[in-house]
Amino acid sequence: MFWDKHESWEEAETAWDRGAKEAEAKQPVKKLKKLPMIPGVTPDTAKNLKWKSLKYMLAHDTKRAILRHFLKHPFHYAIRFISSYIKKESYKRDGDFFLYGIPSVEAFEKKLHNSLIVVGFSYCQKPLECPSGRFTDGCIRDPDHSVCRQCPIGKVLHSLPEKRVKPLIIPTVHYIGERIFEIVHANPKQEVVFLITACEMTLKMFGDYGNMAGVKGIGVRLDGRICNTMRAFELSERGIKPGLTLFTPETEERVLNLTRTLRTSRL
Repeated sequence: MFWDKHESWEEAETAWDRGAKEAEAKQPVKKLKKLPMIPGVTPDTAKNLKWKSLKYMLAHDTKRAILRHFLKHPFHYAIRFISSYIKKESYKRDGDFFLYGIPSVEAFEKKLHNSLIVVGFSYCQKPLECPSGRFTDGCIRDPDHSVCRQCPIGKVLHSLPEKRVKPLIIPTVHYIGERIFEIVHANPKQEVVFLITACEMTLKMFGDYGNMAGVKGIGVRLDGRICNTMRAFELSERGIKPGLTLFTPETEERVLNLTRTLRTSRL
């Protein structure tokens, strides 16, 4: 990893950013000229959103992967799901951070010292020029590749430690749901927490399922050309997502602060 080649966080980040500017000068990736001023969820879509999410999960679990994992502990998972579902919100919010099962960002940071952490990125956050393709869980994250060097996903992934961290690129909600269940069932004696990026609508729709799995963590709200209607979301789940989503500068800094804490906690 890129960070491992440097003596300090500051040195690594400075070197990465310098390389990113050089890559941009040679082969700039497409960027949004300005952030669109649109709601995270349209008013019509917000109506009965939990019910819409439940119907979607059941209707599109074509491989029965989520159901299969659910049936390993059906009573346990059912109680958790119902307890979360009947609440107005499945999360607490701190700016662009959606908190699931934790009271604060500081409480999350304390868990980084001993937990297994899933760090996931929505595929729609990839650059349009991504060498691995956008609608895929692949990511070469090559710091010598001009596109990867400009990608915030690559920067965060290279700043992560290797121990007790599971990095993922997320093409669909069923993909991340299945991966979370697999990780939880494979590590029954270790707490699993997550740091995952997604559009606001996705974070609102599917928090109950993370609560059902018993994992705690932070969903990071993306900005830009987000999905804020069911139609846009369903197209995105099929890989039809021409628009770019991104961190705001402030949110990217908060994410990197967490990965810095994660990295120092694993040294």
